[in-house]
Amino acid sequence: MTPEAVEGFFARLAAANPQPRTELEFTSVFELLIAVLLSAQATDVGVNKATRRLFTLAPTPQRMLDLGPERVTELIRTIGLFRTKAKNLLATCRILVEQHGGEVPASRAALEALPGVGRKTANVVLNVAFGEPTMAVDTHVFRVANRTGLAPGRTPLAVETGLLQRVPARYLEHAHHWLILHGRYVCLARQPRCAECGVRGFCDFGASTIPPGRPAES
Repeated sequence: MTPEAVEGFFARLAAANPQPRTELEFTSVFELLIAVLLSAQATDVGVNKATRRLFTLAPTPQRMLDLGPERVTELIRTIGLFRTKAKNLLATCRILVEQHGGEVPASRAALEALPGVGRKTANVVLNVAFGEPTMAVDTHVFRVANRTGLAPGRTPLAVETGLLQRVPARYLEHAHHWLILHGRYVCLARQPRCAECGVRGFCDFGASTIPPGRPAES
């Protein structure tokens, strides 16, 4: 994908959805952190079903700790890997209370020091809660970046690095949301919906699906 195509790709996505948002439900930075932590190998829909009740009972780290391991495990048991996630969730809450005054830290190092919080989770929190132009690479972003030719890479970190280098600065704040949504609803893993895609004229893969004699969208 050429630099001109990258510009057109994101300009089109931005025009269609100027203020993209995560589909996880939350009302505070703490709830965002917990929702993202729980979302590994789970759908946003599934996480939201569990956290609606969880956050009503425990909207702060201390109140989460007060619920105790058995209750927290019960509340999130519909989510994949719920036992491990419950353990990490409570360990994270304890660190937030003991080391950060019950607040979610705004630094990558402090976030990644929390149990169950990896680079992708930290990137989401830094971007959504603190407005940093980070690039959270999940399975959708990884697929879209490779398939389109936007930022090919063999690992999530390689794709993240490539995206940060190639995405124009004015689009960086929302870029990972656009890519996630595009991968979730249009650029599907098995059968990408190229015929319905508004950016296929800019995409290395999508452009090849445009019938002969029909001009690519610009």
